Amino acid sequence: MYLKFPAVFFALAVFVAVLPGCSPARLAEAARVLDDIDAGSGPSQLKEQTPPPRREAVSYGAYGSGNGSGAFGGDLYSSTEPGLPGLAGMVLVPGVARKGKDDPRLVAFATTLARARFMVLVPDLPRLRDLRVGPEDAIPIAAAARYLGGRQTGQGSVGMTAVSYAVGPAVLALFEPGMVEKVDFVLAIGGYYDMTAVITFITTGYYREGESRAWRYRRANDYGKWAFVRGNAGRLDSATDRALLTEMAERKLDHPETYIDDLVARLGREGKSVHALLVNGDPERVPALMAALPPPIAADITALDLVRREVASLGVHFVLVHGHDDPIIPETESMALAHALASRGSELFLLDSLNHVDPRPAGLADRLRLLRAIYTVLELRDSGAAR
Repeated sequence: MYLKFPAVFFALAVFVAVLPGCSPARLAEAARVLDDIDAGSGPSQLKEQTPPPRREAVSYGAYGSGNGSGAFGGDLYSSTEPGLPGLAGMVLVPGVARKGKDDPRLVAFATTLARARFMVLVPDLPRLRDLRVGPEDAIPIAAAARYLGGRQTGQGSVGMTAVSYAVGPAVLALFEPGMVEKVDFVLAIGGYYDMTAVITFITTGYYREGESRAWRYRRANDYGKWAFVRGNAGRLDSATDRALLTEMAERKLDHPETYIDDLVARLGREGKSVHALLVNGDPERVPALMAALPPPIAADITALDLVRREVASLGVHFVLVHGHDDPIIPETESMALAHALASRGSELFLLDSLNHVDPRPAGLADRLRLLRAIYTVLELRDSGAAR
């Protein structure tokens, strides 16, 4: 028996289990899943009760055909438990990280989901491994969902899970042809809605709940700012500025306190427009500074901006999870996305503390909130359709 939660956690879980409409068996399963997430590669009751899932490389075409010679590929995780196939599919979108689908934290999460009887496909997204995010990343994500939908024929629903900046391309994938018929639900952890608000936060540390509210401040993790630079440097026309901004970002991502003034001094017109946004500390100036960015960067920001999309028209159920201490994207972004989706299309779970890079809750109250979120995902798994 490996469950690590305190006894009071189980007392509260039992209390929740007897509420009308709550499945005690599903709640117990949700507790095992949460425990396994918390355990990482260590022992847990879920590991004790289920055999290790199978992980295999697959390839598929843009429209989901899996003939072994497709343009896209990824890793498929599936249950090896005899007589217990996957109840639903899950496209697990890698984050903006160099290890991509092979990041140990992502592998552990995919394995947990497979133990929970999801057939999990983690697509290989080279652009995200190179810290680049663009609207074109929606295409391989949509292809992964189509492929998984074909594998899941007659076996239930298909969901998507994405974290942080990867939530944008995952949502854009839903607007690709035929996708709303393929995907039933989305689990978005630490995601965004408004690109201007996100860029304001990563460059100045300021955020707010709606334009009529007062600004609030907390220190943003510089990773978000320099990942933005690294991902957009290649869109500049000037080869010199491309190289300088790339070198600046690489230095800062490796050593946040490193010196870059030598590179800043050599920037041309395009590079200076990007640098002006980075060093600005006034949230009111951000829209004007964004408008001065080179057109290719501005165009991609616009294309990734979910504010400009009719997300409520998708008819896909969203489970949104966000921490109040997120140093990359503020929780107000998930709140705004939930509002845009309307209450019938989303469920929002706000935690006091949740590191979106390594999403393990800290306190008891947060564990209970995350338990409810996991319970909801398992309920969607079992429903066969979430519309």
